[in-house]
Amino acid sequence: MPDAKILLDHLKQASTTVILHSEIDPAQDELIYLKRLPHNLITKSSNSDGNLLDELFMLLHVNTKSIPQDKMELIQNTRGGNDIIDGKKVLIVDDDVRNLFALTAAFESSKLEVTTADSGREALEILNKQKDIDIVLIDIMMPEMDGYETIQWIRKEHRNKQLPIIAVTAKAMTGDRQKCIASGASDYITKPVKTDQLLSLMRVWLYQ
Repeated sequence: MPDAKILLDHLKQASTTVILHSEIDPAQDELIYLKRLPHNLITKSSNSDGNLLDELFMLLHVNTKSIPQDKMELIQNTRGGNDIIDGKKVLIVDDDVRNLFALTAAFESSKLEVTTADSGREALEILNKQKDIDIVLIDIMMPEMDGYETIQWIRKEHRNKQLPIIAVTAKAMTGDRQKCIASGASDYITKPVKTDQLLSLMRVWLYQ
């Protein structure tokens, strides 16, 4: 992967968004290197075309509601009959009850099972009791224990090492993504959260 690293390092300096679409899973040392970059990795499989579409929709800020029905049917066929998020359990962590309500309401049309926590400490308690949480959405700006610290505590548990965690930030600042990743987050999304983009991002990480 030496030549690829040179190209990826160059693109990183240019702040260019890259989606890596690979036929094989990267080696452990390559995976560690890739996770440090602001890129997303999708391994090719029978369902990867749908995940690639979801990732492109999110990065290009495409509102799927504006896509004609016949085109959406083609997209759904590419994704496959079942949505990867069907039946998955998501934990939403936010100290603002309005945000909890808004995200819960946004997921009503999906088949996600939603659990909420209004603090980092409550989130840790829930994860300790409920071993079947599939993905976590966590607000960064929380009092007492902020999102960064909460994520670090979550990652200390060995069973949570591969748990997808999406950090939700109030605004995009230079270095935010790197800081989120450094704390242990899988990815991040900025407020105001767009449901289509969030679901696309969740599909990508639930597919990993």
